[in-house]
Amino acid sequence: MERVHKVVLNAVALGAFVSGSMAASAPTHSDHQPTVKLPVPSSTKPTARASNSPKPLAIGQASWYGKAFDGKPTASGEPYDMYELTAAHRTLRLGSWVKVTNLRNHRWVLVRINDRGPVPTDRIIDLSYSAAHMLNMSGRGIAKVRLDLVRPPERTSDMAMLISSR
Repeated sequence: MERVHKVVLNAVALGAFVSGSMAASAPTHSDHQPTVKLPVPSSTKPTARASNSPKPLAIGQASWYGKAFDGKPTASGEPYDMYELTAAHRTLRLGSWVKVTNLRNHRWVLVRINDRGPVPTDRIIDLSYSAAHMLNMSGRGIAKVRLDLVRPPERTSDMAMLISSR
């Protein structure tokens, strides 16, 4: 029961964080991009400014790890909790936050890097069970994903405590 409560709190905290960050980054009139792209004449050369999308940190295969590792120490020293929104990455600094987007269904989740891995060299990140579940990684448990490094959320534990006290 405690784990279900933790999953619900994580989902609510993430929702509040995403809602707040989306509101703070809502487009203004000056940075609004049209939804219809007009054809570019062939005589015009594309400029570096043509792409507004930042370059991803990486694109590749993601996997997840769960029950067999639950409670065992991670590289950060904390016990692995398959219900937390965490991940293992070979080189990113422990404590880094990454936006992981499933390229098949465009669902995304923010995870905190707290472990090293994944062991298979053909994968770029190993997600916790909850993170993989939020990305709807079904079937073989692997998915093609995009990784984007993001700023750490401010006062996550305060936000979770505030939400849980309601």
